[in-house]
Amino acid sequence: MEPITTSCILGLVEGITEFLPVSSTGHLVIASSLLGITGEKAATFEVVIQVGAMLAVIALYWRKFLGLLVPRGDSRLSGTRGIGLLLLTTIPGAALGLLLHSRIKMLFTPASVAAALLAGSVFMLLAEGCIGRRPRREARGADDITPFQALGVGLFQCLALWPGFSRSASTIAGGMLLGLSRRGAAEYSFLAAVPIIVGAAGYDLLKSLSLFSAADIPVILAGSLAAFVSAIAAIKTFIRLMGSCTLKGFAFYRVALALPVYWLLAR
Repeated sequence: MEPITTSCILGLVEGITEFLPVSSTGHLVIASSLLGITGEKAATFEVVIQVGAMLAVIALYWRKFLGLLVPRGDSRLSGTRGIGLLLLTTIPGAALGLLLHSRIKMLFTPASVAAALLAGSVFMLLAEGCIGRRPRREARGADDITPFQALGVGLFQCLALWPGFSRSASTIAGGMLLGLSRRGAAEYSFLAAVPIIVGAAGYDLLKSLSLFSAADIPVILAGSLAAFVSAIAAIKTFIRLMGSCTLKGFAFYRVALALPVYWLLAR
């Protein structure tokens, strides 16, 4: 299979799963295994094409990002306050990720990734009140998030450093536990993804820059474009679903995904 075709397939998988609480890592494990892609260069490529998915968030929520630079009176998530809230969410995961970068790769084992998929499912069911009793709080939208909630979402985001747990699952379910509405938690999760994805992709690319050549640029661009287009479709669909559906279906889907991911990684 041509490298650009392979890149587009991985980009589609990345774009569809990056912002859904289903673990993009788990799906990329399956896709990479079926396509026969392995090695450090392949792993870095999978991180870099996340930039395409990140650009999809900026394209869909450009008004909110513009509001960070030009404060808006109709949103509290704007100006210096909005920047401060996103920083509160980003710093815990970024700091812990830098501190544990080499150790995190040690968690990329069959048992660990499968366990993370299952643990993320339990966490989502907990947020939905299917396990125990979810505290009743006034549901807030993304624009009404408080500094305490922003920091709390950032701390929950640290769970995503466990490969397979899912950044979206940790931030959406975590936001719900902190009092955000399901849709509000999802929208804030998308916004908070941008700085963490830029940091992770940039850091991995700088560390592995010697593995790439000019010939790889079209391949990376093709994968990023595929991720961009598929992420836009996935985000729009997910937001519509969050208006009427719960996270339970995604949680059960993750349980079903754990076994094939374990088997493919163990090969």
